[in-house]
Parts: sequence; structure tokens; C-alpha cells
Amino acid sequence: MDIKTQLTDAMKESMKAGDKLRKRTVTMALAAVKQVEVDKRITLDDLAVIALVQKEIKNRREALEEAHKANRPDLAAENEAEIAVLEVFLPKAMPAEELRALIQAAIAETGAASMTDMGKVMKIVIPKVAGRAPNDVISATVRELLVK
Repeated sequence: MDIKTQLTDAMKESMKAGDKLRKRTVTMALAAVKQVEVDKRITLDDLAVIALVQKEIKNRREALEEAHKANRPDLAAENEAEIAVLEVFLPKAMPAEELRALIQAAIAETGAASMTDMGKVMKIVIPKVAGRAPNDVISATVRELLVK
């Protein structure tokens, strides 16, 4: 079952169960998907939906940091709960060692030697990772391995 269908089913289940937090969180994720589909006039595949869910999680993590800075435990708890709801829809995370091995293989394949070759490496790695690691983690690892 594709992720968009899982999100829709989760929204229906949360409405039946009366789980307002889950309903609101899943509805916001579906709205983000729908917005991109309408704007670009396309139907998103699973990888694009995963990327949008990751973006929603990133937004909530940033809001979580702001809530901690503002000493608002109520908002922090709400953001943590929303992150937990959204993480259910992501594929199982890729272990760091596996990611490093994949990046090292891509560096060897492209013959990358410096930071100017980072784009070539990223172009190979991102499709292979298939949403199992956030892009910022991928780019940080590529940067680390290219600087050595």
C-alpha cells in the first residue's frame, strides 16, 4: 500500500477513534501532499510523499526547539507527539554504517576527490537511500567523507 493511502486510512481511523492529535497531524501531512500535487499538476509517488513527510517532521523539530527556548513544555509535548505520529509513515531508517558504505561506494564510483564533486555523489546516493535517511544527514556524511 502506498504512503498516501496509508495517510488517508490513518486519518479515517483517527476520526473514528476520536484521536484529535493524530487526525490533525495526518490531515496537515495530506494537505501538504495535496498542495504540491495541485501546484505542480502531478501525482506524487512514494518517494516524493516520504520527502514531504520528512519535511513536516523537520518543521516540527524546529518548532520543538523554539518551544524549548521559549520554555513552553505544552507546545514541546505537542510537537513531540506529532513527530511520533508522522514517523510511523516513514520507512525503517537506514543504519549509519550502511549509509557510510553506500556513500563510500558512490565516491569510488564517481571518482570524487573534493567538495566540488559533492553533487555527483549526492545524485547517486539519494535514489539508493529511497527516503530511509534524511537528506541533511546524507549531505553531512558526504561532506565528512569528502573532506578526509
